[in-house]
Amino acid sequence: MSFPILGQPDTGDTAWLLASSALVLLMTPGLAFFYGGMVRTRSVLNMIMMSISAMGVVTVLWVLYGYSIAFGDDKANLFGDPTQFFGLKGLIGGDSAKAEGATAATDIPLVGTLPATVFVAFQLMFAIITVALISGSVADRLKFSAWLAFSALWATFVYFPIAHWVFAADGSVAEHGGWINNKIHAIDFAGGTAVHINAGTAGLVLAIVLGKRSGWPTTLFRPHNLPFVMLGAGLLWFGWYGFNAGSAATSNGVAGSTFVTTTVATAAAMLAWLVTERIRDGHATTLGAASGIVAGLVAITPSCSSVNVLGALGIGAVAGVLCALAVGLKFKLGFDDSLDVVGVHLVGGLVGTLLVGILAAPEAPAGAKGLFYGGGWSQLGKQAIGAFSVMAYCAVATFILALILKYTIGLRLGAEQEAAGIDESEHAESGYDFAVASGSVLPRASLPPSSVNGLEERERVGEKVEAE
Repeated sequence: MSFPILGQPDTGDTAWLLASSALVLLMTPGLAFFYGGMVRTRSVLNMIMMSISAMGVVTVLWVLYGYSIAFGDDKANLFGDPTQFFGLKGLIGGDSAKAEGATAATDIPLVGTLPATVFVAFQLMFAIITVALISGSVADRLKFSAWLAFSALWATFVYFPIAHWVFAADGSVAEHGGWINNKIHAIDFAGGTAVHINAGTAGLVLAIVLGKRSGWPTTLFRPHNLPFVMLGAGLLWFGWYGFNAGSAATSNGVAGSTFVTTTVATAAAMLAWLVTERIRDGHATTLGAASGIVAGLVAITPSCSSVNVLGALGIGAVAGVLCALAVGLKFKLGFDDSLDVVGVHLVGGLVGTLLVGILAAPEAPAGAKGLFYGGGWSQLGKQAIGAFSVMAYCAVATFILALILKYTIGLRLGAEQEAAGIDESEHAESGYDFAVASGSVLPRASLPPSSVNGLEERERVGEKVEAE
């Protein structure tokens, strides 16, 4: 059994990864706003809760055995040893001075130049956001208890092993790490396959097993709060610098290069989505701008270390156009992907992953040559094997897990509960005070003093308050 080496961490790299971990964690509340604004008023709390609950479920599983499955010693090229780091055994600094081979009381377990605990925390944030992404495909109709159970099972049997395939690397944590990274040498710098293709495929399968929302597609399910959506998109863009530049795992030129390509591709995708909307629909929308931002971020995630600025522009533009077109496929194919997880994350992830094989530039940090730079078809083939292998395993495993839950605890709300609204039926709460918003009469005695003192102002704006 091997453990990370013992020694002294690089303080600059450590500071950068701690900051990056916090940025990636911020993406999950950002996603909660992004998804929460896209649903109806009676679903906003449930949508936010699905993202926030992933922070709890995945964290507990990650420190128990998830990290060990993802980064423990390789077992058959499929997963890491789940017992090796169970409960983060051997990684917590308090035990480091007693570890075999320690030369000083200050020696701690390292992953590269980082304290092992910092690497654990950074990778945890990836696991959380991946699970949370799936929730957008099943808005309005999935029981919250079923979501919690699905989150735990899917993280255990799908995300943790696939993270091992993609992120485990020889010479860092695992001996003979995952096969996508170390055997076929497909490039996925920050999670286009493990995060976005994985989550998009799971969202598609879960939406199909769960069934369509009542009234879809004839009923319009309009976003209830576009400012929430734009706020969420902004937080996602901000946090994504931790996602991509943080994946350099060191504060060096690689982090700087990926920071720039991430920005360029995101900007290009947003503009491309808006142009596509303008040509197709006659107008460009704020929802389109927010969706284009996310599509660009998704597409550049696997490729940010392997392309130059021109490549980043190309990936962003292609993703903006294709994802804008792809979100309409659900109406033609008949699957109810509520918030376009498939159109944005699955399609965007495929675009970014496959285009590495075409646009990878030798001057980029990855040093790979794509088709356009004389590298032939080899890298594209590697990218396709990695992408479609993740899709296939995720689809089969998600389908099995969804069926198990469907025929045991049940997946879907009852028809009456769905009609009443998922916030009220699942959480006994609502995101908005509909009585006040509709002008219902409120007794003066029930109002706080500050409200009573402001009675005249409230009456001026039209709110009805019953006199004592």
